[in-house]
Amino acid sequence: MSDSDKKAYRYLTGPDDAEFCHRVSQALRDGWVLYGPTSLEVDAQGKRHCGQAVILPAFLPRDLKN
Repeated sequence: MSDSDKKAYRYLTGPDDAEFCHRVSQALRDGWVLYGPTSLEVDAQGKRHCGQAVILPAFLPRDLKN
């Protein structure tokens, strides 16, 4: 995916497992940065589900840029 095709914001979701962690890590290697805390929800069956927002650095609010 070229930079011009990328959306400014993504919200990655999935079970709380190694695959989810690898997806977030890959997004960081691809140039995305974390945006906000990871969310963790437990469903009625006791399964944990995670979510993590990532954003392209060009779209970070000014107060969060280095």
